[in-house]
Amino acid sequence: AEDILTHPPFNQPARIYAYKSEEDCDRHVEIFRDCIHSVRDVSPCGFAALKVTALGNPELLERMSTMIVETKRLFSKFDTGKTGMVTHEQFKECYRQYFRAEDDEIAKIIQDIDLDNNGMIDYIEFAEMMHPCQLPSFTKQCTEVGPLALATPSDEEIALMQRMSERLHTLAQEAADCGTKLLIDAEHLKYQPAIDSLVLELQQKFNDKGKTDRPVIFNTYQCYMKDAAERALVDLERSERFGFHFAAKIVRGAYLHHERSRAEELGYESPIHDSKEETDRCYDEVVEKLLRYRSEHGPGLEVMVASHNQGSIERAVHLMQRLGIQCADNPSVHFAQLFGMCDNLTFTLGKANFNAFKYLPYGPVGEVMPYLLRRAEENSSVLDKTGDEIHLLLDELKRRCSFV
Repeated sequence: AEDILTHPPFNQPARIYAYKSEEDCDRHVEIFRDCIHSVRDVSPCGFAALKVTALGNPELLERMSTMIVETKRLFSKFDTGKTGMVTHEQFKECYRQYFRAEDDEIAKIIQDIDLDNNGMIDYIEFAEMMHPCQLPSFTKQCTEVGPLALATPSDEEIALMQRMSERLHTLAQEAADCGTKLLIDAEHLKYQPAIDSLVLELQQKFNDKGKTDRPVIFNTYQCYMKDAAERALVDLERSERFGFHFAAKIVRGAYLHHERSRAEELGYESPIHDSKEETDRCYDEVVEKLLRYRSEHGPGLEVMVASHNQGSIERAVHLMQRLGIQCADNPSVHFAQLFGMCDNLTFTLGKANFNAFKYLPYGPVGEVMPYLLRRAEENSSVLDKTGDEIHLLLDELKRRCSFV
């Protein structure tokens, strides 16, 4: 058979997942493994980056994201007071409304998810209960077929999710063994909730404070998203609660036109900030919050300031100096620009002993070309400033010639 035919519950339309897609994903594992080894050999303290859509069927990622979004919407129904917290009594009442369960079953669920036993349940605890792979055990007890039930994965989809997770864990282990940090790239919004969930699993294992002093796995936050700051802070709280090192790459975003067009096409509010100024403000605020946290709580948290915006880089540098964060002695803040862009920023940072990196694609030309085209579009404003770099180069050339 050429395809895998899924048979989901609740009479949902069958979804087709091709074997060829799985074979491609396995092949991509080897490319990423080679990339990790190359980083180890060339830059022992460097980073490798990967895209989850190369390791799992994008349609499956979108399905996973739908499950996670519907889980969050369900929590908002439990949160009748809109405080972000649900009491045990609220939970019991709402659970009976949406699921068939005996009182002792509900009591056991509450005991399992109220991790700090404070009599309240928040979204982080609720989400732990509703992991996509565990969803069928809950939705089979639904009192009616609603959005969450319709999002429930089939057995075949769960198997494919687990295979995707195994690929990620294989590469994360390889990175940990090589002493290489692994950046998980952000992607389209329709995939991002699933990606975040998978990254959280990796961070809980490979950034575990009980096993390592430094993080291995970095998630990526796109600050053109209106909820970027909230997501970063929620994940920071998760890291505190579950005892792992928080690590993040902060970017502005790469899919602006796609996200706005998709929102308009499907009739929902654009998730993107309305102006560049709002995106810039969000970016600088997220970086500042993370740097202040690092200053107050000591080593452990790491952040990559990935930007071609000179103003954002200067703000981060000045804040580090005010907070006494010395990267040369304890590198916890990293800066990065794309290879071939803004060398004046990268080299200046490196000369001043900051941790400065160049980000470049790795793999067959045909497969990295879409990435290069997206970066060119995303950074069109940077390309407009190449004249500035030329003037700087000419000034330096004149300075050197003056000593001849």
